[in-house]
Amino acid sequence: MKLTSREDNGIVILEPKGKIMGGPDATVLHDQLHEFIDQNKKKVVIDLAKVEWMNSTGLGILISGLTTLRNNGGELKLARVTEKIESLLTITKLITVFDSYDSVEEALKSFA
Repeated sequence: MKLTSREDNGIVILEPKGKIMGGPDATVLHDQLHEFIDQNKKKVVIDLAKVEWMNSTGLGILISGLTTLRNNGGELKLARVTEKIESLLTITKLITVFDSYDSVEEALKSFA
């Protein structure tokens, strides 16, 4: 997994690319989120458009990110969730846990 980030009006947009399968991926995302929290950037959108696949460990990484941000007074939202990942979120009932949006712009507006 490759991870890039950008900012829009103080909201961090993370753009993972490839497969989210755990291992080093978990550490990269976890460390990145803690860095943002330390910088007092607690509004995060994860753009999943370029994620090909995610296993249960990948889902755990998302849940951990959500929990970490909420425990620090922040929020994590998902944008452009692919069909494969959406079906995974539906099967695991996690679709009700995450706020999910069709576009990054909609996710950004939801913080207002």
